[in-house]
Amino acid sequence: MARLYVEDWSPEYGAPFESDPDPLPSEVVVDTAVEVRGAWEPIPGRDDGVRLVAFVDGVQRLEARLTLDDPDSGPTPGICAAYAVGASVWDRDARASTVRGVAVGRVAIFGGGRSAPMPAVPGLHYATESVEGIDLPALASRLNTRRRQAETEAARALEAEGCFVVADGPINDLAPRNVVGYVKSHHHTYLAPPQSRVIGALRAGERTPLFLIPARQFQRYSWYMRLAEIPHGHSWSGIVRLEAAEALSRAEARTLADRTAALLPLAAMPLHLDARAPQNLVPIAALERELRRWLGDEGLVRRALKAAVNGLPAGATP
Repeated sequence: MARLYVEDWSPEYGAPFESDPDPLPSEVVVDTAVEVRGAWEPIPGRDDGVRLVAFVDGVQRLEARLTLDDPDSGPTPGICAAYAVGASVWDRDARASTVRGVAVGRVAIFGGGRSAPMPAVPGLHYATESVEGIDLPALASRLNTRRRQAETEAARALEAEGCFVVADGPINDLAPRNVVGYVKSHHHTYLAPPQSRVIGALRAGERTPLFLIPARQFQRYSWYMRLAEIPHGHSWSGIVRLEAAEALSRAEARTLADRTAALLPLAAMPLHLDARAPQNLVPIAALERELRRWLGDEGLVRRALKAAVNGLPAGATP
């Protein structure tokens, strides 16, 4: 019989498990025999002693709604927005973490395929872009794309420096890199019984065997693991999904999977400290706070934008 649970995950962040309104096509079937042929069992993590672990993430902020008004074609919506990306690098030998590689971008995005130059805003630079859609989701999608591209660039740079990179969200890099994508929310149930039952049987620090997800752009290795065991939690409480590029060898992907199962529970957020615990890892939560600081005071930024658009001198009150 099905049971009802109240999530510890704070409701303003959605839910750690959500139904997807656009599920995977029925003909897409994952390959569950990548690592194990036959019955699945939980696999314990294995720490291979990697020294530098970089947690890459980004934040974004809508700073102003814009309207481009034309006497002939009428008003067109737009947004001014900002994003910041960076990494919290954990040096396991030094037992310390530092924030590195912070990059801030700002963009003015207009809908309807239209564009307009942004007036100069003291201390801020907004690149101008255009999308065909005119609703907020279309504008926000372009902002998400810009942030994700910046996160990918940060992950590549840190991996080239010798870091093992845990990047927030699905991966979008085809190269065989020492990088995994860290997916906190579950929009698809990729596994069918009997493999799906193994997810509920995982203990903290254990993972499922690898499976291969087909995709239009490129295939991905993936696996589930449990970060922590949640008191009174349901079978998916504390579960996250990881991804790695299919260009890796199976042995390389297995090493990454073993490593995440061993290390990530050490970084899991205690339930009483964060609204998205344990999935919002301690290094990622600290990084997000620092990145929001780099975006500047939201009220001051909005006043500067309004003054610039209205043609007022710097520092004037709109």
